[in-house]
Order: sequence, then C-alpha cells, then structure tokens
Amino acid sequence: MRPRFLPVLLGAALSLPAAAQRVLLRENVANDTVAATFGPNRAYFSHVFVAYGLVLGPAAAPGAAVRYGRSAEVQLGLRNKWRLTQSAALGLDVRYARPVFHLAQHAQKTVPNATLHAREYLALPQAQAEGFLRLNYGRRGNAIGRYLDLLGGGGWVISSAHHYEDGAASGARKVQTAERGLTYVNRWSYSAGARLGSGRFALVGRRRFSDVFRATEGTRYPELPRWVLGLELSWL
Repeated sequence: MRPRFLPVLLGAALSLPAAAQRVLLRENVANDTVAATFGPNRAYFSHVFVAYGLVLGPAAAPGAAVRYGRSAEVQLGLRNKWRLTQSAALGLDVRYARPVFHLAQHAQKTVPNATLHAREYLALPQAQAEGFLRLNYGRRGNAIGRYLDLLGGGGWVISSAHHYEDGAASGARKVQTAERGLTYVNRWSYSAGARLGSGRFALVGRRRFSDVFRATEGTRYPELPRWVLGLELSWL
C-alpha cells in the first residue's frame, strides 16, 4: 500500500512553491493621492513660521520718535500655499503679531503725552491675515526653493496698552504702570510688502498704510514709524 501514496505526496510537494508565490495584494504607491498633492512644491502645503522685525523709518514728527533697535514686531503664524504653476503660487497667512513701539524720551515728546519716563512703550497685539503671490525661481524638486512673495493684508488690534516705568518712589526701587484699552488707538491695520526667501529662511519688509492713532485725535498724536524689516524662520 505504501507505494500508492508516493505519487500523491510528490504532487502535493510540487504544488507548494506555486501556492507560496501567489500574489494576494497589489499596491501602487504612485496612486497615493495624499503624497501626490501635499508637499513643499506640490498642489497644497502648509507650515508654521515665526518672524522678528525691527521698526524702521521716520516718525511723522519729533513728538512720536521711537527708540530704534528696541522697537520691534514678533509674529507666530500658519502659512497656507496653493500652487498655480511651477513658477507661481497663491497663499494666505494667519498669525498673531505683537508690534511694540519704545518711545524716545526727550523734551519734544508728545506721544501719548509730554511726560518723560525711565522707560515707555506702546504694545498693540493683533490678529492678522495676509495674502501673497509667490514667484518661484531657480531649479528645485519637492522643496520650497527660492522665491519672491508680494504681500498684502490687514489685522485687528486685539488689545492696546501703554506701559511706562519710573524710578524709585515710596520705598520701591522702581514703579511700573500699564494703561490698557487705549481709546485713541485704531482697531484695524493694513499693510503691504515683500518677502525674499530660500528654503526655511526669508527676509521680509512691510509698510503700514493705516494710522496707529484715530483720525479724531487730530494733530495730538503724530504718526509712529511705518516700516518693519526682519527675518522669518519656517518649520517645514
């Protein structure tokens, strides 16, 4: 009886490799739509960024002079970009910005009053949105590469504060005061500018066209400097 089983066993053994090589699932990575549409140089991309810029340019009058080097704006935001062509894209930034104007202390000072202090500044935190047109140049793969952005946007002043500090008084080494909810400050701002970048780094310049102070205040508050120039770092 034993020899009768040999052909059966041999047939079963020969069929095992064919079964082991049978394809149960096929997958084409190129058909992954997420990988094909999201990326630095693909149809859509978003990333977080931070920026720091110095306030530049002249004030409208000596009474609104600021301390350059200390007057600055800090930003934290999210950037969204939609590719139009290989060389052009549209984008929208939403961000938190905190411009601070450190006021120069001298006899001609008028903003927000003529009183002199050891240190004094206006802080105007804002929620901002800014659109941009991106023009790419140079060779690149799926990367940000080199680009020029044309910027335009605006913001809403979340809060306003006038901070000042004086010397010793009544046994204290210094006295700090904060006045909040300034009625003489505009609630809306708008600006335009340009951004020149390469990869995660960019040089950004903007000019504010709106006034910091309300028009109803007349000549009481001459306008503060309008330019900001700074650097930007992106998390890609």
